[in-house]
Amino acid sequence: MSYNSFASVYDELTFNVDYKKRAEYVQAILGRYGINDGLLLDLACGTGSMAVEFSKMGYEVIATDASADMLMEAQNKAYDNEQSIMFLCQRMEETDLYGTVRAVVCALDSINHLPDASAMAQTFSVLRNFIDDGGIMVFDVNTPYKHQNVLGNNTFVYDEKNVFLVWQNHLLQDNKTVNINLDFFCKDGELYERFNENFNEIAFTDEEITSAVESAGFRVLERFAEMTDSAPCEETERVYYVIRREY
Repeated sequence: MSYNSFASVYDELTFNVDYKKRAEYVQAILGRYGINDGLLLDLACGTGSMAVEFSKMGYEVIATDASADMLMEAQNKAYDNEQSIMFLCQRMEETDLYGTVRAVVCALDSINHLPDASAMAQTFSVLRNFIDDGGIMVFDVNTPYKHQNVLGNNTFVYDEKNVFLVWQNHLLQDNKTVNINLDFFCKDGELYERFNENFNEIAFTDEEITSAVESAGFRVLERFAEMTDSAPCEETERVYYVIRREY
């Protein structure tokens, strides 16, 4: 998935996401483990909204994403907010930093965009090299329940000021992978330009995630239903994982 065309309209289509509230939620989790400042990696940062919030909180932020177009939007956002953030164009499973960080954050189901469980395991394995001993990672994932009952085989339509989007999903036979087809119609003066993005999202099971985490030298400390302090249940749509590098 390139996200190249998507980058220019991403913020308009995610206007309802409260990035400040989500960043504060993650900050509270990190604070419980004594991480209130220092170097923080925002993995798969997209257009940089979370990275900017973490920077405003006093973290020294490094932000990575596989899309140069997303990073261009993120760099402009950081400049507009007078925040100094290092942006690097990297795939999650190929993360390569100049040193270690105290914390890693991967938000808004970016882990689900990895192509398979092997790539997920590789991502955690690579991250282990760039996080301090005892360092904390917080990431969220869409659950199999969400893919099967909310996203799968459904169509959504968004009609915003400058973009019209038809979002079509198809749940694949494995019952956890959703093929997502996005048709964009973006306003250009009196005309509309059409472009398309197509990609898969995989809902990894808790067993798959835990195995990948532990094989990379991390340990799962906590699991939370989205934006709560409660444990997830069978109908939880997004789970936050808190993991720590153990060795």
